[in-house]
Amino acid sequence: MDKAALVADPDGAARAGGSFASLRAYGRALAQTPRRLARRACAATAPGEETSRIRARSGPRMARALRWWDLVGLGLGGMVGAGVFVTTGRATRLYAGPGVVVSYAIAGLCALLSAFCYTEFAVDMPVAGGAFSYLRVTFGEFAAFLTGANLIMEYVFSNAAVARSFTAYLGTAVGVDAPSKWRIPVPGLPEGFNQVDLVAVGVILLISVCICYSTKESSLVNLVLTGVHVAFILFIIAMGFKHGDARNLTRPADPSRNPGGFFPHGAAGVFNGAAAVYLSYIGYDAVSTMAEEVERPARDIPAGVSGSVVVVTALYCLMAASMSMLLPYDAVLSLSLSLSLSLSLSVCVCMCLSLSLALL
Repeated sequence: MDKAALVADPDGAARAGGSFASLRAYGRALAQTPRRLARRACAATAPGEETSRIRARSGPRMARALRWWDLVGLGLGGMVGAGVFVTTGRATRLYAGPGVVVSYAIAGLCALLSAFCYTEFAVDMPVAGGAFSYLRVTFGEFAAFLTGANLIMEYVFSNAAVARSFTAYLGTAVGVDAPSKWRIPVPGLPEGFNQVDLVAVGVILLISVCICYSTKESSLVNLVLTGVHVAFILFIIAMGFKHGDARNLTRPADPSRNPGGFFPHGAAGVFNGAAAVYLSYIGYDAVSTMAEEVERPARDIPAGVSGSVVVVTALYCLMAASMSMLLPYDAVLSLSLSLSLSLSLSVCVCMCLSLSLALL
């Protein structure tokens, strides 16, 4: 523990004395909570403090072992997944039609502008706090606390939802009724929340073990899985441009019930589609939390964060165009579901292989 940091921070000294050392000390700490909250809620720390005094209290520094291509891989791994096929089908069928290509371009531009903000902060403060640290130096500790809590809940809920969806897709792909075979009902809980998904729990535990084992090895696992995703998307792009029909970009399967044209629902449909497909870009912000483990933050972070968004945008736009050529837009939803099932099965096989290679 850095003694100079404790002297400069009276609250840190109180923590060093041990708020949990005794019941009396805990009660005294609780009594001081309103005063501490009033003093620190809007108190913003300086960037220098964030990278020196506050960083020193976190313990040993992390090894700087990541380069820009590792960050690009982490960004791709955070964004590219089976969800892109589901969101593409829904956005195409319900909102944008073949104009979903433009929707992806608009969503990618928005994600890139946000990535520039993360890049500027991450280069100026190469710490592991991410958005929490950035808000603490701009709006104060209370805003940072609320944002950090929301980010944790976002990752917890999204990871749980993705893991359960993985079980459902995998069961459908191999012909197993996942809800009845792979989930254990728990009596007494509300309907829809009363099943324990053992496959989802196992997947989360395997990935968590790999992440905790080593940053470099988890980066390798991420690169392998990302390679599977990108290869699958490239396969769809190649098949779409080779065997697709350009007339499907303007002609629906049922002209009597659905409008035609590249923008069947106009500009409003394109922007509604952009809002729907933006979900496929979530994950690039996590790259900024690796800033403390990057060899050269000033060079590697901009290339890693912005480069991953640009690559993903190009892949998404090409994939959306190829899917729109394979089928008319009012029949794309069924295609996207079958693609997501195939991808889930391939990812399951490669996940076991990459985890075993990383843990050797």
